[in-house]
Amino acid sequence: MKALMLAAGMGKRLGRYTAGNTKCMLKIGDKSLIERACEALYEAGINDFTIVIGYKGDNLKKFLLEECENPIVKQMNFTFIDNDIYNKTNNIYSLYLAKDELIKDDTIMLESDLIYDYDLIKRMVDSKEKNLVSVAKYKQWMDGTVVKLGNENNIKEFIEKKDFNFDEIDEYFKTINIYKFSKEFSRDVFVPFLDAYIKAYGENEYYELVLKIISHLSRSDLKALDASDIKWYEIDDAQDYDITNCLFSSGKEKLKNYQKRYGGYWRFDNLIDYCYLVNPYYPPQAMLDKINYESRDLLTQYPSGQSIECINASRLFNDTNEEFLCVGNGAAELINALGKNQEGNMAVTSTVFNEYVRCFDKANISKIDMSLNDYRYDVLEFKRLLNTEDAIVIVNPDNPTGSFIKREDIIKILDQAKKQNRRVIFDESFIDFANPEYKYSLINNEDLINYPNLVVVKSISKSYGIPGVRLGVLASSDMDLIKKIKKYISVWNINSYGEYFLQIANLYKKEYASSCEKIYEERNRFINELRQTLNIDVYDSEANFVMCDLKEHDSTQLAIDLLDENIFIKDLKTKDAFEGKNYIRLAVKSEEDNNNLIKQMKKHL
Repeated sequence: MKALMLAAGMGKRLGRYTAGNTKCMLKIGDKSLIERACEALYEAGINDFTIVIGYKGDNLKKFLLEECENPIVKQMNFTFIDNDIYNKTNNIYSLYLAKDELIKDDTIMLESDLIYDYDLIKRMVDSKEKNLVSVAKYKQWMDGTVVKLGNENNIKEFIEKKDFNFDEIDEYFKTINIYKFSKEFSRDVFVPFLDAYIKAYGENEYYELVLKIISHLSRSDLKALDASDIKWYEIDDAQDYDITNCLFSSGKEKLKNYQKRYGGYWRFDNLIDYCYLVNPYYPPQAMLDKINYESRDLLTQYPSGQSIECINASRLFNDTNEEFLCVGNGAAELINALGKNQEGNMAVTSTVFNEYVRCFDKANISKIDMSLNDYRYDVLEFKRLLNTEDAIVIVNPDNPTGSFIKREDIIKILDQAKKQNRRVIFDESFIDFANPEYKYSLINNEDLINYPNLVVVKSISKSYGIPGVRLGVLASSDMDLIKKIKKYISVWNINSYGEYFLQIANLYKKEYASSCEKIYEERNRFINELRQTLNIDVYDSEANFVMCDLKEHDSTQLAIDLLDENIFIKDLKTKDAFEGKNYIRLAVKSEEDNNNLIKQMKKHL
C-alpha cells in the first residue's frame, strides 16, 4: 500500500502563515503537518509517499529530501508530481495528474491541511474494507462536504455545501478527507469517472463531486470509517491554526494555549469547562425556543439605545428606577467605564477580578491580603479601611474564594461609608447562588437612594447563563456618576439578542429561581463529595464555584492532567494571592459532570 497527498494549493486563507510555504509545512507544536503525516503513515506500515506539489513546491521538496532531520521522514520514499497550473485549477486536476499512481497499488489518499491522531491512518489500513471514506459525526465547527450513511456504513450520498440542510443535521457525517482506495476501484471506477468529469466540466472543480456521482451507483463500493472518536482538525484559516495549536499541544504549553483564549471553548468537542463561571441550569428550553424563533429579526435589525435597555433592565431588577441603571456589554464594560471615573485611594482584595485593578488607572490601589485570614472576608478590615480609603471594592460572594458577607454586615459597612463620604463598589455577580437564608440584592430603589455612595455591579451573563450575549448592569443613585459612565458607552453597546433577553426574562422568573436553587443544592452536595472523596481542603462557598487547596499536590500539573481528560479547570497559582500555592477553582455543573470530575481528580491525585 502507498500514500498520496494533494499539496499543490496556495492556502490563501491562512494569510501570512503560508506566505512562503505550502500548508503542509505549517508547524503545530514542534512538528510540521507533513512530518506528522509521514509519522502516521510509517506507523501504519507505509513508506511509499507520492505528493502532488504546486505552490512553493520546490521548498517542500528541499525540506523533505535535504533539510528535515526527522528520522521517520528519512525513511520515506518520496515521489513528486508537479501541478504547474496550481493557481488555475482545483484539487480534481491535482488528483488527475496522479492517476497513474492510483492504479499501481492500494492507496491512502489525504489532503495537506489536516492534523489527526495517528491511529486514524492505522485504522484505515487495517480495515478489511477495500474502499473507505473517513468521516466523523457532524459538529458545528465543521465546514465542507458532508455525507449520509446507509446500511453497513455504505456512503449513501455526498452533500455539497450548497445543498446542506440543517433539518437533516443529525444524519450528517463530515468527510475528514482521508481515503483508502483499492487499485481495482481506482482503475475500474474512480479514474474513468475522474477523466470523464474533467472532460465535461473542466479542471477547476473538486474530486468530491466525482465521489458524489460514484456514491449514487447501485453497486458503489464506498464505505465509511466512522472516526468520530478520533481527534482531528482541518486547517483552513488562522483561527483553525490557533485551535489546532491547542488541540495538539501538550503539557504546560497546552494549558497555556487554552488559558489565553478566555472563551470560545464551544469549538472544542466534548470539553467540559470548569474554569469559566455560568449558570448551567438556565436559560430554559422554552426561552431558547422563543429566542430562536425571533432570531432572523434579532440578527438583521438594529437594537435600541441605552435608555430603552435601562427600562428593560429596570423590570428585571425589582423595578429599580431606570435612571439609576446603566446596561453594559457584560460587567467588564461597566467596570472599565467606572474605572475612568474613580480617583483617590481605593482598596481591593488580593483575590479581586483583575479588571478592578487594570481599569482603575486613575486610582491609587492598595490590596487586602486575603491569605492572612485564610481567604475569608473580614468585615472589620473593610470598616477600618474606610478611615483611609476613598473607595473600597467588595465582590460578594468573592471570586474565587466563595467567601460571603451577610446583608446585615454590608449595611454596617454602608452606614459607615455614608458617614465618611466613601464610595463602596459592590459586585453581586454571584449573589443569586447563595443559600436562600443569605441571598439578597442591593439593586433596589430603597438601598440605592439611602446610600448614594453605593455602586452596584452585576454580571447578567454569569448569573443567567448567557455569556455569549454579554450583559451586565451597574446601579447607583449618584446621577452625576451615572451620567459620566454613560459617556464612555457607545450608543449600541447592547446587541438585539441582549435587548430581547432583557425584554422576556421576566416571563421565566420561576425558572430562574429554580435554576439558582439547583445550583446551591448541587454546590453543597459537590462540596461534601469533594471533602469525603479527596484528601484536599475544600472551602465553603455561596457562589456557583468552589475553591480547593490541593496542599502538597501541584495545581498546575492537575490542570494539565485534567485537560488531557477534556476537563478545563482554573489553576489559581498565577493570581497574586496564590503565588507559589496549589489552589484551584471549580465551577459547579451538573451532578453527572461533577461526579465525573471527582472521579478524574481522584485518579490524578
